[in-house]
Amino acid sequence: MKTYSIFLFICLLFPFVSNGQIIPKKNKLLAGTAKVNITPITEPVHDSIYARCLVLENQEKRFAFVSVDLPGMESDRVKQLCKERYGIDHLLICASHNHSAPFRFSKTNYSAFYEEQVIICVQAALSGLFEATICAGHKSFPQLGFIRLIVRDDGHARESWYYDELHSYLNRERIPYGPVDDEVGVVKISDMKGNPKVILMNYACHADAVCDNYEVSADYPGAAARRVEEAFGHQVNCLFVNGAGGNVAPLFTVPRRTGPDDPLKTDYSQMEKMGEILAYETVKVAKAIQPQSPETSICYIEDSLLFTGRFDKTISFNVHIATMLINDDILIALSPGELFAQLAIDWKKKIGGEVAHPLFFGYTWIAGKSPGYVPDIKGAALGGFGADQNDKGIEVGAGEQLMNRQYANYFKLSGLMRNQIGPSGFTRGPRWEVKLITDSK
Repeated sequence: MKTYSIFLFICLLFPFVSNGQIIPKKNKLLAGTAKVNITPITEPVHDSIYARCLVLENQEKRFAFVSVDLPGMESDRVKQLCKERYGIDHLLICASHNHSAPFRFSKTNYSAFYEEQVIICVQAALSGLFEATICAGHKSFPQLGFIRLIVRDDGHARESWYYDELHSYLNRERIPYGPVDDEVGVVKISDMKGNPKVILMNYACHADAVCDNYEVSADYPGAAARRVEEAFGHQVNCLFVNGAGGNVAPLFTVPRRTGPDDPLKTDYSQMEKMGEILAYETVKVAKAIQPQSPETSICYIEDSLLFTGRFDKTISFNVHIATMLINDDILIALSPGELFAQLAIDWKKKIGGEVAHPLFFGYTWIAGKSPGYVPDIKGAALGGFGADQNDKGIEVGAGEQLMNRQYANYFKLSGLMRNQIGPSGFTRGPRWEVKLITDSK
């Protein structure tokens, strides 16, 4: 296995260097936001799906976070057009990994339509830039998801939809198998009068409380975002960003239909309940946090690592990641693919007290192609869906390497990791000797 890295290292606001360390300066932050309905009108719809955009501009560098109620989205075309038309230096498309978008049941390819709607959303966000403040928080609460790869009597894991004499189909008893990342992360953007304008909600769990429902739905992330927006009088846009939820399923999962003619009616009440709980916790955090300073610093690295396949060594994965440090207390690790929960849990433990608010943004497209499922080493050994059932899966240990690179990149952004040889030499202290004291009597 070979690893390569391509760095794009930006420390905004005219950073200066002292002893080989990067020290960012702070200046004003501009922000913009928009929300665009991306629901295809030709499909059966239970609730609408959206693109929501947050633009951050800091000393002429523009970042655009676009949260989409889709299983995933990758578009070099959108990235290029947003750069050419609107000066977006870094486009970050965060998919909720929704399983009720039309791709599950429609033969129509809506990719071009989604691309145009995202471009419209970015343009709309830029049309109303305002001077802004930023702050973040996070909170643990009883888990809403469970590890869907359940260890069986033979020591290996099988999917929650594989039932036996001890385990029911889809875990209808709602047993909270774990460990999962039980934190909700919140980033709040406000105007200079303190009015919230954007709430970014980060939670790690598959967006498939409903699935095979044969209707368009934004699932629990859409329900949660809608309730957060309601809680703030529809004066904010709420962007949902999934985390390391590759092996995490909702405890609120409901039975699936076998096809569009199946008389079973999908139970959307459980999806709504899960969204309600997540929104409640998010709003509590959002209302409690306040910015420490009206000025902002943003440091950012883009990076990539190259891996082979686990079983097929002829295939390769060039995985593009990014790391962002805001005001020295908000650390965001961004990664494509479906990383298993343990990877983010371990990364947060490593960060520890280094930074106040570590957030992991999964299912986030930066460039290239998604690696698909990325298990941790133990998860790869236990096996199951997303771990060892795909002959095109990524090599064992790739997840740990990706998160270690995120960890190293944090220290580069913080300035602690020197970019040149450190001081050497020493000053010899006074000589000392050991003397034995004997009894002279």
